[in-house]
Amino acid sequence: MTKRVAGRLSLLIVAAALSVAPVPAAEVSPGQSKPAAGQGQKPEASKQGRKPYQPEVGQAGKDVIWVPTAETLVEEMLDLAKVTRSDYLIDLGSGDGRTVIAAAKRGARAHGIEYNPDMVELAKRNADAAGVAGLATFERADLFQSDLSKATVITMFLLPSINLRLRPKILDMKPGTRIVSNTFTMDDWQSDESSTIGGDCTSWCTAHLWIVPAKVEGTWQLAQGALTLTQKFQMLSGTLGSTPITDGRLRGEEISFTVGNAKYSGRVNGGTMRGTLTGGSGGNWTATRK
Repeated sequence: MTKRVAGRLSLLIVAAALSVAPVPAAEVSPGQSKPAAGQGQKPEASKQGRKPYQPEVGQAGKDVIWVPTAETLVEEMLDLAKVTRSDYLIDLGSGDGRTVIAAAKRGARAHGIEYNPDMVELAKRNADAAGVAGLATFERADLFQSDLSKATVITMFLLPSINLRLRPKILDMKPGTRIVSNTFTMDDWQSDESSTIGGDCTSWCTAHLWIVPAKVEGTWQLAQGALTLTQKFQMLSGTLGSTPITDGRLRGEEISFTVGNAKYSGRVNGGTMRGTLTGGSGGNWTATRK
């Protein structure tokens, strides 16, 4: 690293530590933290004669610096994902545990993945103090090597470059899984919804929601003819017979598209789609993958 870049990173981290909402350094983002030298073997909070561990905003990490998400945006992110007690949420780079704890307070089972062992122990203490230790769990792990398959909701505050590394894994998750990010996007995978809050939140105040789409590209057979679909994330184009479809879109397993003046709405279930037809001849429709 050149002296100029190193100096820039140092200034940005200092700025992060002194402000409520710092700007992440290039390729270093808020979220998952890295233990400082000497922390790898044993959490600092448990070492004899030391004060309980307290993180500093802007401290360096393995993939990111630590900048906590504002509590108000945490709640907005959970609202956007419609988190309920039936969900299992995984927070990537869980830091002090605030997102996991907030989800657990809603009755959801929630799990935090964090690289810094001191942060993991701090999050456990915070969950215990909040009375949700039975629902909120934490582990020291690398987010790129962790199994996310059981989650119904993923939350994160990571840079776009890290989001892109995770994107293939996310797109292979069960259709309908909700992904919520603080501020940072997924490049050309456009969010399904976004929400920006004000009030006490002054920076990093936008939540983006993606819903993992079912994989439907290919040819399907309907009574009305062959439906040929081209898929780019949740957006669909194609033809029904020789007629182009318009407004094609997926929202998890839910699918909709228009052919002429007829709107098809339905649900994907593996190799079958079923739904209702509005306009045209009306009624129900079924499609099977060819």
